[in-house]
Amino acid sequence: MPVLPDSRVLAPADWRARAAAHRDRVDALIGPYLDARRAGEKHPVIDFLFTYYGHKPAQLRRWHPGYGVALADAPEYAEWRGYHRVSRDSGAAWTADPAFLGRRRGTLEFVAGLLSATATRPAQLSCFGLHEWAMVYRSDDIRHQQVPLRLGRAGTDAVVESMQLRCTHFDAFRFFTPGAIPLNIEPLTRDTQVDREQPGCLHANMDIYKWGFKLVPLIDSDLLLDCFELACAARELDMKASPYDLSGYNYVPVRIETPAGRAEYVRAQADLAARAAPLRERLLGACTALLAATA
Repeated sequence: MPVLPDSRVLAPADWRARAAAHRDRVDALIGPYLDARRAGEKHPVIDFLFTYYGHKPAQLRRWHPGYGVALADAPEYAEWRGYHRVSRDSGAAWTADPAFLGRRRGTLEFVAGLLSATATRPAQLSCFGLHEWAMVYRSDDIRHQQVPLRLGRAGTDAVVESMQLRCTHFDAFRFFTPGAIPLNIEPLTRDTQVDREQPGCLHANMDIYKWGFKLVPLIDSDLLLDCFELACAARELDMKASPYDLSGYNYVPVRIETPAGRAEYVRAQADLAARAAPLRERLLGACTALLAATA
């Protein structure tokens, strides 16, 4: 069994307090949503953060110290992916497994490359959130069936036709309707993702959270939850600027079909880009350190 110095082991009282604080922080962010979810209610804005991204609330509530730190008296961690048991002078502890780190090297390399490339580009702030409009353009297949289109079918299509689609994010572009795809300023593919993502994009900034949870438990939960908070804010703007009428959920629309609404969107988009930059840098730094640990 591997041996870890006591200096890198957190005592039970320490790590349990940190884990409890983490759960409290998650519950403060999404507690009412989780209560409604348990009652079987759906939410057209917040559900995305757990259905599309696939990292469940129970997983988000789990606290992880990050690679290289072990937890004393933590046998429950033996059941969680990526952990193994280590020895120390005063007993066993559990920590992220170097073998798991080795298996994630390819993911680390991709994420580090994408984050680094994105950070080098200037923010583009001229898309106005039209990707959500392009996903329902000239189609009866509405993604959020429980809410109506704010401008109706014809009004929604007219907005798409009145402005240039400038999407740079493939994972948004791939949901465009067939009629909307040729309206984008350039075609996007998975192969060119690293070449096209830019730091003004709402979805690229939301995805910092996605890349973070793909690296759990190798990164610490404080960083992951900071990324989740940003994703929540970005998702809210994403849907407030969308074609959907979300007044039943107490969201005031950002009316990007008007000059004032577009200006409001750009201001909020720029603010999110500024918040995302240090998180992208922190996650890139974590990836770089983890890659060095695999050498």
